[in-house]
Amino acid sequence: MDTPATVQPAVDEELRQATIEVLRERGWSGLTLERVAEVSGRARSTLWRQGLSRDVLIGALIGELADDFRETMYPVLTSGGTGRERLQRGLEELCALLERYLPLMLATDEAFHQQPAPGQPPSYLHPFIQFLREGAQDGSLATGGEPVRAADIAFNTVAWTYVHLRGRHRWPADETRDRVVDLVLNGIDGAVRKEQP
Repeated sequence: MDTPATVQPAVDEELRQATIEVLRERGWSGLTLERVAEVSGRARSTLWRQGLSRDVLIGALIGELADDFRETMYPVLTSGGTGRERLQRGLEELCALLERYLPLMLATDEAFHQQPAPGQPPSYLHPFIQFLREGAQDGSLATGGEPVRAADIAFNTVAWTYVHLRGRHRWPADETRDRVVDLVLNGIDGAVRKEQP
């Protein structure tokens, strides 16, 4: 007989935003149900009676991010093309994901390192490692023999440069995506050479 899945209490948008605000001001270690209740204008006892806890709030934010990442990357992982083409599509989709979670990303740079509950977090680097390995095999990318490190660099360079330029400098989303992905794919030297006659 199967054990029924645990039903998680609903976390509405107001509570999500309050949780993000507390993360922005206090970080993960300072995230408490009491402070989220205070920021949202609700009583802690009310949230507690609804079955909400710090872990439930984190799970709502991080679980949604993890699910969205899987759904976003699946079409890229199952698409055709060279490793370089798939890497480019993957990085562009990463930017679209970041755009959807921009307030969370501006509040904390550790969202991708939190474990959603229940289950394990996705390996956020896995798709990019795969694209880089394929690119090394088909000759469309050079990884220096270290696809894991190259994936880590590509993911983090795109993610945090995109978030900073969008959130702090207010660059337009399309321009930010195009320039940051191009920079990672071609490097400064490659981009300069490409522009020269």
